[in-house]
Amino acid sequence: MRRAIILVLMLLGMQIVLPLGDRGADQSALLTFGFLILAAYTVGEVAALVGLPQIVGYLLAGVLFGPEILNVVNRSAIVSLAPINKIAVGLIAFLAGAELRWSEVRERGIKITKIMSTELSLTFVALISLLWILHNQVPFLAGRATSQVVPLAMLFSAMAIVHSPAVTMAMLSETGAQGPVARTTLGVVLFSDVFVVLLFALVMALCRTLVPPSAIVEEPSFYAVAWEIIGALVVGALFGALIGVSLRFVEKEIFIFSIVVAFIGNELARVTHVESLLSLLVAGFVVQNMPGRGESLRHAMERSAAPVFVVFFALAGSQIDLLEVLRYWTLVVPIVLVRMAGLAFGTRLGARWARAEPLVGKYGWLGLVSQAGVAIGLATVVVEVYPEHGTSMRSLFLAVLAVNQIIGPVLFSRALLNSGEMAHSAGTDMAAVRD
Repeated sequence: MRRAIILVLMLLGMQIVLPLGDRGADQSALLTFGFLILAAYTVGEVAALVGLPQIVGYLLAGVLFGPEILNVVNRSAIVSLAPINKIAVGLIAFLAGAELRWSEVRERGIKITKIMSTELSLTFVALISLLWILHNQVPFLAGRATSQVVPLAMLFSAMAIVHSPAVTMAMLSETGAQGPVARTTLGVVLFSDVFVVLLFALVMALCRTLVPPSAIVEEPSFYAVAWEIIGALVVGALFGALIGVSLRFVEKEIFIFSIVVAFIGNELARVTHVESLLSLLVAGFVVQNMPGRGESLRHAMERSAAPVFVVFFALAGSQIDLLEVLRYWTLVVPIVLVRMAGLAFGTRLGARWARAEPLVGKYGWLGLVSQAGVAIGLATVVVEVYPEHGTSMRSLFLAVLAVNQIIGPVLFSRALLNSGEMAHSAGTDMAAVRD
């Protein structure tokens, strides 16, 4: 009750103070940022009280106070806060890479690859089959010949199989989880980003041949996407090596240095036109596995993880389009369910093939439901190539992504709890919140 009262008082304060800042967009955005981080923390604590992950609370806070409902965080504020969001993504990506040890990659790399390839392949085929069955109800497939339905269904499915490294990292940070389910899930979502983008590039090339765009458009597809991935590996490795050398000259300012790393990493990715998430992930991996102070940099970033996750997921929630979800709900529900079935069956089959721990086959798929990140960029490429039908494809995909963003952390939390991998410290923190 106390938290609800605090939330109402903050909302009333915003309604009084926010109009006074209309003279300057920057001041209004800063005020909105302060409100959002406090409100998201509060809603996250309320979510924890009812047994939900705090991440879900952050997302729901963004939805509640975003432009779709209360409009406290309006669209102009979201645009103004984009740089903060980029820094958050940078920190999350770098930490994800820093969680990987070369010894662990050598030990579990083959297992992870087998599980990833199996679950992605089966989910990909399952989604194509579903879209084929429902193609008369799907806006971008209705009325098309079979020769066009299949490649367009493949294009949508190539986006829909993507996972979310950001959600996985946030959940592992929140719960302190360690164990085969946690480590394998992290490995699968990190490896899958590279696989999905390459698959998307191949499917896009096929689609352009079988379903020519109605208008002459720029060629953004195969070569641009290929460079985003290959270039990210090169740029990330070089940036990581530079960070490793620079750490020798950094003393007490390592916390500030960690923020600068995330900022420069994002800008470097933007200038070189590579995928920022993958680039910083590779940089984190390189720094962590170089001799030196990589461990101290990782700890400095972890200290800033809590507020970073709050900002990132609250802003992500504020961009969820509820009207699109309601508009496409008859398609969203079966797509979400079939995707989950593909993940479950594919992970079990892949775990058997890889001879992984039984708990990985039983619970691992629950950590793969969440979606975000690179898939939104892929959806943008679709619209560029197919301006007419690509818009409806992106709208349906974003509606599916919104649902998976909400339910994914809940399912992953259940998986970590049931597999017994949540750290005792995480449980203690949760108990403290309840008290």
